[in-house]
Amino acid sequence: MRARELAERLQATLEGDPEVELEGVAPIEAAGPQELAFAAGRKAAELARGSRAGCLLLAPGVPGPASRCIIRVADPRAAFARAVRWFHPEPEVEPGIHPSATIAPDARLGERTSIGPRVVISEGVSIGSGTRLGAGCFVGARSSIGEGCTLHPNVTIYHEVRIGNRVTIHSGAVLGADGFGFVLQEGRYEKFPQIGRVEIGDDVEIGANCTIDRAALGVTSIGEGTKLDNLVHVAHNCRIGRHVVVAAQTGFSGGVVVGDYAVIGGQVGIGDKAKIESGAVLGSGCGVLTSKVIRSGQVVWGTPARPLKEYLEMLAHLGRLPELREQVAELRRRLEALEAAK
Repeated sequence: MRARELAERLQATLEGDPEVELEGVAPIEAAGPQELAFAAGRKAAELARGSRAGCLLLAPGVPGPASRCIIRVADPRAAFARAVRWFHPEPEVEPGIHPSATIAPDARLGERTSIGPRVVISEGVSIGSGTRLGAGCFVGARSSIGEGCTLHPNVTIYHEVRIGNRVTIHSGAVLGADGFGFVLQEGRYEKFPQIGRVEIGDDVEIGANCTIDRAALGVTSIGEGTKLDNLVHVAHNCRIGRHVVVAAQTGFSGGVVVGDYAVIGGQVGIGDKAKIESGAVLGSGCGVLTSKVIRSGQVVWGTPARPLKEYLEMLAHLGRLPELREQVAELRRRLEALEAAK
């Protein structure tokens, strides 16, 4: 692809030789004369100066090497993400059903579906056109999967799970397993029946080995455009809004509500029935107590989670503890000397 073609696709301004031929993409530190790279953030100018890339994506005003082709874009990272898909398009779905797949007679498969080896599709299942199920996937009774979805190998979908369009689910994910509900009765735990559902909106991505439990009653839901990293657990009756991003190893307890566009870091623990309002940011490793409300747009950190400014002040105080200890010890020595002199 020539640089001018890329600039046209990005609807961006081109500086330098428009006929530079680009064969691929690479990190800015390793990119060569036939590769595209990008630089963003405070170090963008420094990175750009030292790059050998044939073409650079830079924000307006960021200086670049005079001898390089430069495409000016408002968000270099986002533009680079689009360009990567053009240089490395996903392979076309090869429609067909592998002979080893087991499909219930009343299951409905749309056009151009691809069903891999050892896939099991149970009774009453509906699968939309262009959807691909990798090897070893299981789809439980009366579940539905929309159009253009990709289930990578060994995804497990329990019964009565609804999945929207263009959803990507990575290997090892389990959707619709029972929620963790038990009642202590006469010294023994008795299981509370989990008879609800799971619903996944359009354009959701679910990482490897995620688990999304069905509701005890009602629905566990993941909103449109939300992205879950690997090893995320969503418990029964959680309601996660639209375009939420959740990093790896985060756990949601039962009944948690998350508003649209929230950002949740890795290894965050969220207690029962907590509420995370729209646009809130939870820093990595923080802990949200049961029934706690994190207000819209608030940034919190630490355990228990608290406003970022308060958390940083606490860290600063903790850092001074050795000094304060020495000061207290010195004051004690002086006090003892005064008492001894009486």
